[in-house]
Amino acid sequence: KKEDDHAGHSHSSKDRIKLSAQARANLRLVTDELELKTFRRTIQVPGVVVERRGKGDQSITAPVSGVVKSIHALPGDVVHLGDSLVTLRINSEPLQSSQTELYKTAQEIKITADQKERLDKLFKQGTVPESRILDLQYQLDRLGASRKAYRADLAVKGLLPDMIDQVEKGDFLKEVVVRVPAIIEGFKPTAAGSNGENKSPSPLLEIEELKVFPGEQVQAGQLLGYLSNHQNLYIEGRGFREDTPLLEKTAAKGWSLQATFHEEKAGNWPALEKPLTVLYLANNIDPMSQTFPFYVPLPNQYRDYEQAGKKYRIWRYRPGQRVQLGVPVQEFEDVFVVPLAAIVREGADVYVFRQNGDIFERKPVNVIFEDSTQVVLANDGSVLPGTYIAFNAADALNRALKAQSEEGGKTGHEGHNH
Repeated sequence: KKEDDHAGHSHSSKDRIKLSAQARANLRLVTDELELKTFRRTIQVPGVVVERRGKGDQSITAPVSGVVKSIHALPGDVVHLGDSLVTLRINSEPLQSSQTELYKTAQEIKITADQKERLDKLFKQGTVPESRILDLQYQLDRLGASRKAYRADLAVKGLLPDMIDQVEKGDFLKEVVVRVPAIIEGFKPTAAGSNGENKSPSPLLEIEELKVFPGEQVQAGQLLGYLSNHQNLYIEGRGFREDTPLLEKTAAKGWSLQATFHEEKAGNWPALEKPLTVLYLANNIDPMSQTFPFYVPLPNQYRDYEQAGKKYRIWRYRPGQRVQLGVPVQEFEDVFVVPLAAIVREGADVYVFRQNGDIFERKPVNVIFEDSTQVVLANDGSVLPGTYIAFNAADALNRALKAQSEEGGKTGHEGHNH
């Protein structure tokens, strides 16, 4: 009878420990349920926010030679498509000459066409020879070709079709207004509005820099300034050469990346609508650092505010901002993911503590991956989905278990009540 009683004592198991409510409170013990998950191993890669080449900043150039008469938008201003930027007073001799030649040609076409119309009536009466009518038609053809060439020349110089029509009527262009994005308008209003400005409901452009000042002489093609559009940017990551196969797999799988932005101010920005994924890997390697760039599209967010009657914009992400990218490179399916504090090591063995009421039982597990904060456990039957385990203080539980075992070994049966 006594032997049977001894066999049933819970202290006969060296892998179990009973914790009082006070002991759990002292350990600040946290228990949670094991769930099967898919875990992706990540590597940390440095990066920086950059412009999308060809889609971000845009230069503003002078379409013709002239003198800067006035500047309508200053750095930091938010502008719409079609808004006025700079007014130039034309002093370009080639432009003035082309306008003059087009007007003269248009007038000659009108005079010749009127003359041919009168002679056509006389030709039908037989008083004018056919050769005279043919000469006038040939002349109209030549003048038409010249008119087309002059119109094309003015178009190359930046004039729009309605502006060229005005020149044909003798309304010569004396000023041009450079507009967003680098489109010039004449001194007369266009169909966009009484002031020629396009009131787009969602402006995305800002004046980043101006290179001219009022009264300055500029040449055709000279840089006037820059427009910026930070609506869509890139994160340029830098991977090491040995990481190439891993990053290729990440890009092909479309796995989402985690990004930590340095110097980002707290501002309660909303979460990004789409996950960050690798768009493409560059095919060149920096000979000095032995790294290669890869690019992640970054949709930007902004807030507008008004100051002194003008609208200004604050962007969440800005070119030059440093980023730390967590790039997934390996996927584990149907595994348990627990905090690092949930495991304890003894030699080659790794244990977790399974909860059964106030009893915590040490169970061996198989660790297939771990980093500085979490551990991935294999689903090999050592613990089952739905099991509750200690998510922290595993090391303290293991020390308490050892102390209990040593105390039991020293005292034997002393103190037991049978």
